[in-house]
Amino acid sequence: MLSRKGLLPEDYLLTRLSEEVQQPSSKFKASQRKARFVAKNGTCNVAHTNIREQGRFLQDVFTTLVDLKWVHTLIIFTMSYLCSWLLFGMIWWLIAFAHGDLDDTGDEFIPCVTGIQSFSSAFLLSIEIQVTIGFGGRMVTEECVSAIIILIVQNIVGLVINAIMLGCIFMKTAQANRRAETLIFSKHAVISIRNSKLCFMVRIGDLRKSMIISATVRMQVVKKTSTSEGEVVPLDQIDIHLDNPIGTNGLFLVSPLIICHVIEKESPLYQVSASDLQHDDIEVIVVLEGVVETTGITTQARTSYVSEEILWGQRFVPTVSEEEGMYAVDYSKFGHTVRVPTPCCSAKTFDETGGIAHFKTKEGATSRAAVRKRKLLGAVHKQQSFIIS
Repeated sequence: MLSRKGLLPEDYLLTRLSEEVQQPSSKFKASQRKARFVAKNGTCNVAHTNIREQGRFLQDVFTTLVDLKWVHTLIIFTMSYLCSWLLFGMIWWLIAFAHGDLDDTGDEFIPCVTGIQSFSSAFLLSIEIQVTIGFGGRMVTEECVSAIIILIVQNIVGLVINAIMLGCIFMKTAQANRRAETLIFSKHAVISIRNSKLCFMVRIGDLRKSMIISATVRMQVVKKTSTSEGEVVPLDQIDIHLDNPIGTNGLFLVSPLIICHVIEKESPLYQVSASDLQHDDIEVIVVLEGVVETTGITTQARTSYVSEEILWGQRFVPTVSEEEGMYAVDYSKFGHTVRVPTPCCSAKTFDETGGIAHFKTKEGATSRAAVRKRKLLGAVHKQQSFIIS
């Protein structure tokens, strides 16, 4: 979308919440999964059915109008003005008809409204009064009190319609989800070792120069659980703690940031291993919230990661570099990852077996064994070549 509008070159084409970058295939192939709770673009995959109290939506007319599609809103916007003009045009015609303004009268006759000879002229009068055009050919006189009252009522009704409809159009054009179009998430999440801990990480970024003030990120794991009493919770939402990358309450989102969740004992991912992602229905929801700097409206962007979108044993490549005295962000690398040595066991097993020290010792022994195997194969190859020669 941004590329079509000319805001981004084709090489940096990004969708709303994830970039379409060729990613290496996961080590484990995913089987058929259940429906995801939140789509990649942030829409909630929930259908509300059998709502019997539909009248509740009419009690909050303004919010209902803002939530409607643009086509429906524009139709209501147009019809509200047309209907009010037609209604008061009919009233002005009835006043003129009852007072005899439509008949040919002498010069001494004073009409309630001058210049009305038919319904068309009454309709034009209604438009002139409500939108305050005032061409001067038609006007209300002091002859009829009812005409003065209708003039006052129509002006008040016109102001109310203007306030509601123009406010609705303004709120639709300034909706917070429009700002979320330029808040992006990485297409995949990764799990790897960071600071000697097994961590779950995603990358977020903002394509605009105007900042998101007091930006915060929340994560939840959505999965099927059961209580000790046997109650089955099909969509249990479990909050997970995040390690803020800058150590403060709000994110300074001027360049892409890696949001890290340290998988500890309190984490719902503590007992999940690389093989568990092959058959477990796990969905991690990421929510980015903040205040738009230019409008002061709170905005929210969402996405989710299911099991097959979580890459085990990989980490994100750097996107920020220093060029000619300033920092440059290469968004073509926003979702790129590289493989790193990572244990395939769960964080619980990782901690119980000695943590990073045991993993490095095991990795070192494996590396030395591989080197010895390569040397042995090289010696055998040389010996075979010498015998052949």
